[in-house]
Amino acid sequence: MALLSEPSLLTIKRLEPQDLATAARWDNFVIACPEATFFHRAGWQKIVRDVFDHDTYFLYAEADGQIQGVLPLGHVNSWLFGNSLTSLPFAVYGGVAALSPQAAEALEFEAQKIAKRLGVAHLELRNVNPRHTDWPTQDLYVTFRKEILTSEEANLLAIPRKQRAMVRKGIKNGLVSEIDSGADRFFALYADNVLRHGTPAMPKRYFKALMEEFRADCEVLTIVAPDGRPLSSVLSFYFRDEVLPYYAGDDESARNLAANDFKYWELMRRSCERGLKVFDYGRSKRDTGSYAFKKNWGFDPRPLHYEYCLYKRDAIPQNNPSNARYKLLIATWRRMPIGLANWLGPFVVRNLG
Repeated sequence: MALLSEPSLLTIKRLEPQDLATAARWDNFVIACPEATFFHRAGWQKIVRDVFDHDTYFLYAEADGQIQGVLPLGHVNSWLFGNSLTSLPFAVYGGVAALSPQAAEALEFEAQKIAKRLGVAHLELRNVNPRHTDWPTQDLYVTFRKEILTSEEANLLAIPRKQRAMVRKGIKNGLVSEIDSGADRFFALYADNVLRHGTPAMPKRYFKALMEEFRADCEVLTIVAPDGRPLSSVLSFYFRDEVLPYYAGDDESARNLAANDFKYWELMRRSCERGLKVFDYGRSKRDTGSYAFKKNWGFDPRPLHYEYCLYKRDAIPQNNPSNARYKLLIATWRRMPIGLANWLGPFVVRNLG
């Protein structure tokens, strides 16, 4: 695939991990840029490098001393899943966030040069909106976003009737929500949940690192039974006036008690109290259980545009549980003792990105 033409009058620079002053400038740009998301924040560089030990290329376009655009990239070179350059590994949104087409093109031009120099099989940009109609595009994923209304009652009534009944069931069961200061209760529920689904868990230190790096913008909410037993938990990100529940887990008994439904209601209710405007239910694969669950809440799916520049492969990679080639691996993982799964999982999941 041919490289884009290189625009002029812009300088493309790489954010060095130890450059805290430029990182602060980067984050100020991200907060103000309409195209930016939580996953464009500079703190992800430390997460990707320190937790997963991947090289990063956090690029920014500068003109007259002002940042005009950013493109965070991670290089994942795995014997299991291939060699790729992605914006951004472990994120649902990515790609360029820029103030002008010239800045966006300059950043993508530099990303393509880096990709070719590294010898990757592909460059992946996880765009919310389409950018390159001539690039192969993954249409497996959608996102769900909806306005948070101004009152608790209005938000409850906006939930479709059957789903609202599940929320009321959780209330009737005496469930309560608590904000956790650490990741311990969350991780226990999360790890058990992903094991039941046959997928490896992120390492516990990843969640601790997220809370340490993003502080008040990364929060764990846990639902407990009247006897204090943790039933369901969610780790959420906050960005501008949005809340994004990103990782979740639950006990097997949570479903019968409607703890999962109550969990997301409590997150929405608390977000309403905080004056937030958007509830971002996050990414799901089409025609899966999580996809149906979010639609039942009255959220409409919006396609995500994951675009690829292919170098050493002929087709888009399918490194996800929907791929039939992983069916046996998923079935085997489900039967694994949780201690072994939690030890082995991080070695696998770091290569997925």
